[in-house]
Amino acid sequence: MPSQEQLLKVIEIQTEIVKAGLDLGEVMALVVERTLDLIDADGAVIELAQDDDMVYAAASGIAGPHLGLRLRQANSLSGMCVESGSILRSDDTEHDVRVDQAACRQIGLRSMIVMPLKFDNKVVGVLKAMSEQPRAFRMQDEALLGLLSGVVAAAMHFATQLDSNKLFQKATHDGLTNLANRSLFMDRLRKVAARKGRERRPACVLMIDMDGLKQLNDTFGHRVGDAALREVAKRLKTASRESDTVARLGGDEFAVLLAPVEPSAGVDTVVQRLYANVAGPFRYEDQAYDLSVSIGAACLPDDSDDIEQLLDVADRRMYSAKQAHRRRKTDSASL
Repeated sequence: MPSQEQLLKVIEIQTEIVKAGLDLGEVMALVVERTLDLIDADGAVIELAQDDDMVYAAASGIAGPHLGLRLRQANSLSGMCVESGSILRSDDTEHDVRVDQAACRQIGLRSMIVMPLKFDNKVVGVLKAMSEQPRAFRMQDEALLGLLSGVVAAAMHFATQLDSNKLFQKATHDGLTNLANRSLFMDRLRKVAARKGRERRPACVLMIDMDGLKQLNDTFGHRVGDAALREVAKRLKTASRESDTVARLGGDEFAVLLAPVEPSAGVDTVVQRLYANVAGPFRYEDQAYDLSVSIGAACLPDDSDDIEQLLDVADRRMYSAKQAHRRRKTDSASL
């Protein structure tokens, strides 16, 4: 049986979920993060069923780098869990024919519990706890994971207002800006990176950081900060193509996936267009606030074929751009 301390942790998680409100993406990210400590897991994911795939919609621990990963339902323990609606456990993935062993080795997991997430009397996904060690989980871990799965299912229920057609939309979009969230962004980036041969076309990632959000929040309050985030999101979306994926990754971080990149336009042209479109004041409650961003770009396959390295290159270039902006402001102020 779960201990009193563990049950208190579940209550704490439930309280945090209530505070998260109807932002399903935030709720799922919270649950997978807290699962690590709750049952001493090395990783946790929430996978949602979409078409014939299982999609990593939230991930933590050893699964964190694989956010957005897709597995075939027919070849995974998660797919079997969705089909059966039953709790499934693998004590050693190296000797379990039900699991996608290639994916398990890629992530580094050796044992797992897979808990069905039921929404509107239908299993729509799973909550999965992972360990790097075989035979890591016990019956009481299943009981605790079952309590969490019920909380996630309830969040799905209320966040989508009883409409199961809205579930994937809610789970893959940012609650504040309605842009794609990190999960959907990574899903689309993985798809672009996976294309081979004649299907492969140049693509670029833009990492974008909103300048001055902390100062806005500290000086004028989070209501103004949230309004500024929504305005930046709107301006980025307006300046992008329908084929591009514009995402809010969290906090003041945004990203754009340019796929494909048109050789005639060039990445620099796109970056300058985004700078120009975002820059300038916006009005909120009869007061004007200045907006600006810092942008770093990295292209596939020129900068890297590995998506983690690609994101790292773009992030470092974004940071360099932010430092340059700060130096120019300091120089202007000293004149």
